[in-house]
Amino acid sequence: MKRTRFTDEQIIGILCEHEAGAKRADLCRKHGMSEGTFYN
Repeated sequence: MKRTRFTDEQIIGILCEHEAGAKRADLCRKHGMSEGTFYN
């Protein structure tokens, strides 16, 4: 099984920030991930 870089709690937090209105590019830059990772 592939090891993930982010915990479930971190993923949920990032998605909640996005739903609250944060821009995708800003979130990716803040958390150090690519936009492709965000969509996965």
